[in-house]
Amino acid sequence: MARYTAVLDACVLVPIALADTLLRVAERGLYRPLWSQGILDETTDAILEIHPDLTPPDVARRINAMNRSFEDALVEGWEDMESSLTLPDPDDRHVLAAAIRGRADTIVTANVRDYPEDVLEPLGIAAIDPDGFLLDQLDLAPRVVLEVIREQAAHTRRPPLTPTDLVARLARCGVPSFADDVSRMI
Repeated sequence: MARYTAVLDACVLVPIALADTLLRVAERGLYRPLWSQGILDETTDAILEIHPDLTPPDVARRINAMNRSFEDALVEGWEDMESSLTLPDPDDRHVLAAAIRGRADTIVTANVRDYPEDVLEPLGIAAIDPDGFLLDQLDLAPRVVLEVIREQAAHTRRPPLTPTDLVARLARCGVPSFADDVSRMI
């Protein structure tokens, strides 16, 4: 059975609370996540820039854990098509190339405007921001998503978080509408 497939752009993998929520939802089988080595490299660079207290091995452990948990998420063979793609920001072509090669349904990105509909639609790909994507997941499987939020909060240790604390953190990570809906439901 084909599953809904989403390329997770680096900008949604950098904030740990948001990345954790997205990946826990994927673990529950609501969608299949994809990324490329280019996306992972961009994620690593951004994390190290934002968190200078972390070391490359710290971030590598996180990336390796993602790849171990989702063995079929790493898209390969996208590099040759990157140069033939046209986007407003040429630095985003690698993400679209991974989406095409991985046969993704969507790209989850905070930079939706960088993926014009007139470019994506003929390819059968959409771009959606993480707020809209998580709202869709909540609409499709509210019980599962609420379980994910409770589980994620229970497993967060530094600092310990309640589900309400986690939802507030997610709102700051760029998913305020999702956070509002979850707050009303928990």
